[in-house]
Amino acid sequence: MSDDSDTQALIAAARAAMAHAHAPYSRFAVGAAVRLIDGSIVTGCNFENASYGLSLCAETVALATVNAQGRFADVAAIAVVGGAMDSADEALVTPCGRCRQVMNEAEQMAGRPLAIHCATPSGDRVLALTLADLLPHAFGPADLGIAPAKKS
Repeated sequence: MSDDSDTQALIAAARAAMAHAHAPYSRFAVGAAVRLIDGSIVTGCNFENASYGLSLCAETVALATVNAQGRFADVAAIAVVGGAMDSADEALVTPCGRCRQVMNEAEQMAGRPLAIHCATPSGDRVLALTLADLLPHAFGPADLGIAPAKKS
């Protein structure tokens, strides 16, 4: 796992991404940041749609961006920050079920445990989790006989 300054930088990146959320319907903004094994950070934010089922979660946007860069197996840590827009509420937000499943895919394809940090919008409270905490008894690539990606 990473040290505290790396975690704080990852949370700060997720908080910055949260500011770009397109959430006119729910008014609930979420930002996510993914640290890759080389230390680089990729961000995403939620992106709602008037046809609610077409909305995208921040975690999924960030991980899909990582995959588009050909780096899906390089994911090392994820931070998630979210909350009601125009509110001082400091609730700690954890990933939804779909995002947990997408994170499971990333963890299994990376072949190593991912550090998952959920933080309040201010970053004052942080909950460090594992995927096993979030999604026990997960179904993923290994159940289909697919091994982690190998680096060339």
